[in-house]
Amino acid sequence: MIEDGVYQVPAGKQAVITTHLEMFAQSPLKGVALPDGVTFRKVTPDIAWYRDTFDRVGTPWLWFGRLLLSEAAVMDILNDPLVETYTLEKDGRAEALLELDFRVDGACELAYFGVADALIGTGAARYLMDRAVERAWSKPITRFHVHTCTADSQRAPDFYVRSGFVPFKREVEICDDPRVTGLLPRTVAPHMPLIEEA
Repeated sequence: MIEDGVYQVPAGKQAVITTHLEMFAQSPLKGVALPDGVTFRKVTPDIAWYRDTFDRVGTPWLWFGRLLLSEAAVMDILNDPLVETYTLEKDGRAEALLELDFRVDGACELAYFGVADALIGTGAARYLMDRAVERAWSKPITRFHVHTCTADSQRAPDFYVRSGFVPFKREVEICDDPRVTGLLPRTVAPHMPLIEEA
């Protein structure tokens, strides 16, 4: 148990607060139309497609978990028949990532969810969430869950709540800053200022 107080985070590290959210029955769909010129499709990704899409969608928010894995380990996850990957395409390019993980019996994790800069503000994320809720609850599950953290968009927690998820747990995580380790460019995520040894 962490006692109340202020704790110094060492240089080169980042501290994020992670909020876990869940739903136990399908929430109502919002019925948002797909933006003009955008298509929704299921993907059987290869590693080049996945890395490109993951990087463009997630780098602004310091997504780096999959960057710690070997290509073979990533493909083991993506090729599992209980993991589904979807995207939104615009002008022939993937501009979103939706990954549903059914590997725990009776549950679905919204493992990755996001849109790239080209679709932010278009309603595409709302459309994609409708598809996530729809696809998750089309399977015999009793729980759909997701987590987000303070490195993510400030709008993410409210977006998930408005989508029908209910927050139930909060954690503090301290880890190496991926910009210091070289996993991500030093210039990304200005909302999480980089602090390192002088």
